[in-house]
Amino acid sequence: MSRLLIEASTPLCLLQDAGRFGVRHLGVTQGGALDWVSMSWANWLLGNALDAPVVEITLGGFTVQAEGYCLLALAGADLGAYIDERAISPGRSFILQKGQRLRFTQPFSGARAYLAPPGGFDAPDVLGSCATVVREELGGVDGFGKALAEGGRLAYSGTGGAMKVLSVPGLPAKAPLEVIVGAQIGQFSGQSVFDAFNTEWALDSRADRMGMRLLGTPLQYQGPSLISEGIPLGAIQVPPDGQPIVLLNDRQTIGGYPRLGALTPLALARLAQCLPGEKVKLAPVVQETAHRQHSDFLQRFTEG
Repeated sequence: MSRLLIEASTPLCLLQDAGRFGVRHLGVTQGGALDWVSMSWANWLLGNALDAPVVEITLGGFTVQAEGYCLLALAGADLGAYIDERAISPGRSFILQKGQRLRFTQPFSGARAYLAPPGGFDAPDVLGSCATVVREELGGVDGFGKALAEGGRLAYSGTGGAMKVLSVPGLPAKAPLEVIVGAQIGQFSGQSVFDAFNTEWALDSRADRMGMRLLGTPLQYQGPSLISEGIPLGAIQVPPDGQPIVLLNDRQTIGGYPRLGALTPLALARLAQCLPGEKVKLAPVVQETAHRQHSDFLQRFTEG
């Protein structure tokens, strides 16, 4: 077993995997890595299952020290990572010798980096996943939903893995966030539908793993009141103030606000790397096109 001592952390540094499924009827949300693409690349670099447990590091402030030889991989945002005093860029696997420190300082490109070991980090299985959901006190290193904290340890039992570098290590280029429109879109005013897809939206600082608020021209819903219903990942709810909220992995399981539709999984991964104040645009896409794009992207993990 190899171990890393956590010397510095923040409440935004969490153990994650692909999430918890089949339990929403119990009121339990899915959790999991917000940028599932970067999580998958970090695992791919070591030959892991793409959903193996990783550390999601948001905005930096995270430092670990190797207690022995450690093989690790890093993907996602550039959070100013250093091995001791040597800078290291994301999109590669690397070695930490005993006593060496890996630290993340601040975001230079993107918001979230993903750190993976061979086989994934060790953690108890809670309802089919180790994904940390702090609000529900589920998952994480101890199984009780705690964020990673100074003085804790990360362990892994896997061995092997190759030294690899991604051919395109950076984050994807900025592009409109694709939205699969929903049935309620016809109950927004025509002007609001035009504004939704033809103006820029700024990401509010009021953002967490439950959702991200978009600031722009208020949207006007003209339909009847709704009965609460299940909320899919990426749903774009529009509350009475007209400012959309994109619901993320730690969202509530039901809600009654009208929805424009839902972001595609690839669009969600891009949104997860956006910082407060950044501007984004939405673009409608039909479900068949989104499914084809998703399938084509997944094929990339089998081509390396």
